[in-house]
Amino acid sequence: QVRLVETGGGSVEAGGSLRLSCTATDYYSYCMGWFRQAPGKEREWVASADGAGTRALADFAQGRFALSKDPSGKALYLQMNSLTTDDTAMYYCAADCLTARDARTKSDFNFWGQGTQVTVSS
Repeated sequence: QVRLVETGGGSVEAGGSLRLSCTATDYYSYCMGWFRQAPGKEREWVASADGAGTRALADFAQGRFALSKDPSGKALYLQMNSLTTDDTAMYYCAADCLTARDARTKSDFNFWGQGTQVTVSS
């Protein structure tokens, strides 16, 4: 059974940084991504990466977030800088998409982690 484990969440003041990690246990995923869900809101796409080196970031993440994927295909990292209170959410790792270029919705991914909470205070 595929298991995705997210770590790195926490509480930070506005303007601060966090680095999220996602590790896939005994599973290689060519394409992986991050989503987030704030209380009372829909889960929204944050970023995707694939083994061809393609990286895609949502508009709100560009210029602040950076995505990297371990060559083994078993880990994905999200460096988040200049955090604002709007970034407060549960962040979920997802895997088994086809390509980063086309992976934008929940239905594009087949496996999900349990999430890690990010809280940004003003």
